[in-house]
Amino acid sequence: MTIQPPPPKSHDEAFKALSNPVRRKILAELKNPELNFPGQDHPYEWGVCAGKIEGACGLSQSTVSAHLSVLHQAGLVTAKKCGQWIFYKRDEAAIARLLEFLQEAL
Repeated sequence: MTIQPPPPKSHDEAFKALSNPVRRKILAELKNPELNFPGQDHPYEWGVCAGKIEGACGLSQSTVSAHLSVLHQAGLVTAKKCGQWIFYKRDEAAIARLLEFLQEAL
């Protein structure tokens, strides 16, 4: 089951999400999940299990969960719930729209 975030109010939510270095690191590492989160039991097409992301960040589960929530609310990652696990992956279309906005607006 895919977890749908509310639509972002503006690009400002994405910029706010990207203002944090931990969230930028998570987003960057999700670009190459097989390399940055090796050994996942489930297909990477589903995304990366939140537990793998927590392990890579070296932060508490609640802190990483809060960062993932901000990225999801900003529309930069998708979330898919499978049983007790939630898998996150980059929303490449949303990232492309944000980059396009930057190129046109600035």
